[in-house]
Amino acid sequence: MPDTKTASLQFLGKQYNLPVRIGTEGEAAFDITRLREQSGVITFDEGYGNTGSCESTVTYIDGEKGILRYRGYPIEQLAEHSHFVETAYLVIYGKLPSPVERAKFSDLLTEHAAIHERMVYLFESYPRDAHPMALLGAMVNALACYYPHLATNTHFGDKDNFDEAAATLISKVRTITAMAYRMSRGLPVIYPRRTLKYCENFLHMMFSDPYDHYECPPVVSRAMNLILLLHADHEQNCSTATVRMVASSGANLFASAASGVCALWGPFHGGANQAVIEMLQAIHADGDDGTRFIAEAKLGKNRLMGFGHRIYKNYDPRAKIIGKACEELLQTLGIKDPLLDIARRLEYVALNDSYFVDRKLYPNVDFYSGIMMRAMNIPVNMFTVLFAIGRMPGWVAHWREVAMSGRPRIYRPRQIYTGSVKRDYVPIEQR
Repeated sequence: MPDTKTASLQFLGKQYNLPVRIGTEGEAAFDITRLREQSGVITFDEGYGNTGSCESTVTYIDGEKGILRYRGYPIEQLAEHSHFVETAYLVIYGKLPSPVERAKFSDLLTEHAAIHERMVYLFESYPRDAHPMALLGAMVNALACYYPHLATNTHFGDKDNFDEAAATLISKVRTITAMAYRMSRGLPVIYPRRTLKYCENFLHMMFSDPYDHYECPPVVSRAMNLILLLHADHEQNCSTATVRMVASSGANLFASAASGVCALWGPFHGGANQAVIEMLQAIHADGDDGTRFIAEAKLGKNRLMGFGHRIYKNYDPRAKIIGKACEELLQTLGIKDPLLDIARRLEYVALNDSYFVDRKLYPNVDFYSGIMMRAMNIPVNMFTVLFAIGRMPGWVAHWREVAMSGRPRIYRPRQIYTGSVKRDYVPIEQR
């Protein structure tokens, strides 16, 4: 929100007054919207680590204090009292639903769980060993082909079909994910059941067979709900910023969400929980219980995956929550897995060794979510896909902010050109 404060910038003997914007939590930002127009100079911030690209009402993060809130609600309270579907509604619409609103939203998700039958044949045209994230991105984008009325009527300012489009995307993404999993293994497609809740239905489509329905243990359902809830949004990260940028062009919700899937696929973003399991597998294959790996990490010879966070300079608040749920899941299922023993050792050392404590290299949400998904028999190459399912409400919410702001402005960053200066074309025979 605008404020009366200003900041002064002096350059080449001239002074420029920059408005200061103050957020509701006291965050201040220099507004440089007209700086280039007035001075001919741009700012440089590679990676946008110090640049606010938008104003948003969705999520607040204070990395120094370890705070995460969706629409003002602390993540700790939502994790304890809410569930993924209700939290998805909150993230998208900005308020906790009434009983009637929650029932209507759940009904929409149930109604739109199945995908168009022709999309089954589209799946079959892809190689069986195609990466699930490649399939997810392609299929989310393809929703615009099979549900064109939702792709053409959800442009800027058009709110008529938004509810249906949002529910279609959030519901079908789990169906697409389950189908990708089953087709990669040559298994028959399992259709959603109207009587099952969101997470139970997803696990049913993943693990049932035509003659034996998967009975989801309550502890597994709670764990899946929590993983998705904790990933529902995380402010202007790489994939969310990508969704907003694509949305700024007027692209429909499906195309914008598909761009988020592609950004999330990168190993520096959504692949962190997969990297945790791969690290544990490498330690185990090396005949180590984690002791040697930790000693070498202190010497900078290897990297401890799933520890520390770019944003949180304190403990990741999501990790505190999911760490307890992880222990409950493992104990209830009675799982014996050498990788989990290594993980517990790494966790203990990181929480008690001054080397890691002083550097604030605490276990983050990716460390625990990777372990939990392995315990639930989710294949490693599906980890990032589950991340995408969880993040979908956030992408929908940010698309909505851009598309329905009433003042669309296409994103167009500037650059500092470092290439060749003007030079004349040389005919090929003279080169």
